[in-house]
Amino acid sequence: MKIGVISADITSESRVAITPDAVKKLRKLGFEVVIQSGAGQAAYYADELYQAAGADIASSSTEVITQSNIITTVNDLPAEATESLSSGQIVIGMLDPYRNTQLDTYAAKGATVFAMELLPRTLSRAQNMDVLSSQANLAGYKAVLLAANEYSRPFPMFMTSAGTVKPAKVVILGVGVAGLQAIATAKRLGAVVEASDLRPTAREQVESLGGKWLDVPMSAEEAETAKSTGGYAWTPSEQYVKDQAAVVDKALSNADIVITTAQIPGRNAPRLVHGATLAKMKAGSVLIDMAAGTGGNVEGSVPNETITTDNGVRIVGAANIPSQLAAQSSDLYANNLVNFITTLIAPAGDDASASLALNLDMDDEIQGALAVTHDSQVRLAKR
Repeated sequence: MKIGVISADITSESRVAITPDAVKKLRKLGFEVVIQSGAGQAAYYADELYQAAGADIASSSTEVITQSNIITTVNDLPAEATESLSSGQIVIGMLDPYRNTQLDTYAAKGATVFAMELLPRTLSRAQNMDVLSSQANLAGYKAVLLAANEYSRPFPMFMTSAGTVKPAKVVILGVGVAGLQAIATAKRLGAVVEASDLRPTAREQVESLGGKWLDVPMSAEEAETAKSTGGYAWTPSEQYVKDQAAVVDKALSNADIVITTAQIPGRNAPRLVHGATLAKMKAGSVLIDMAAGTGGNVEGSVPNETITTDNGVRIVGAANIPSQLAAQSSDLYANNLVNFITTLIAPAGDDASASLALNLDMDDEIQGALAVTHDSQVRLAKR
């Protein structure tokens, strides 16, 4: 039973799906591993490290796919690699399923495809497979460092003989895993931090990290609705939307750094910062748009580019921050994949000599949720 690892084919991706440490874990489970030559190079994992861990090296993605029962990837497979698939093979990765244009091809090839983004995050046994959390945690940290590098002043307050340097004012919009890590990192650097989120329950988390909650007036009925739906599924009233815009507008007008993190799987990112608000911001202030790759939270942001507005505001379209921490991002992602792969293994039973076998079970609450194609059918529900 062999697991294949192919190289990312886009210039903005430096991560690799399986690291040498993960190869060792997979070998202990009974798998063989084959990796495309150079697949780990951008994450500082040379072919020699994989060979030392027990992996074989293949010269091309096609060679990897033709040898493997399971193919692991960071993003979607390249089209030419997809064409090399055969019936019964398994593909596992962050496949952006609701925007993926290859699902019909996967189904036609008879491949079972698991999109890791669809993991039910409320399941306790799924927590160690949560790729969104593992990558977002690192992204929130790095976003603050990117902002610090772009900002022309220091983050902490300094007392000097020439005068006092005021601390930077940082506003975080969206307080999920990335947002919370951004708050913690900005506070460690000495900034004054404010944060906002649709979920009223996020207030306690923000304040526990030393941030100030940007409070928006909310009726008791709206608060209960937002709480019961987890925040992002509720439809706020027109008055709430108006009040929130006013609160955010005022906070951003006084901010030095703004980091936006709001993304919704399967949909374009919500627009949080509009041109009218940008026009009120101070020259030299910095916005890090972590959702630039899915439509952008900030009006005018461009994926993987930094632009400067007419009034001197710098907007960083940070489309793939985890790739900038490729070594650590790959470590965590590989661990997520190994933990998921263990759910695919059939119980060994009493026969210790039995060969490794897979057990695909679409009734399983994890496998069934992640499978977007199986039995030559596309299983993904439309959004």
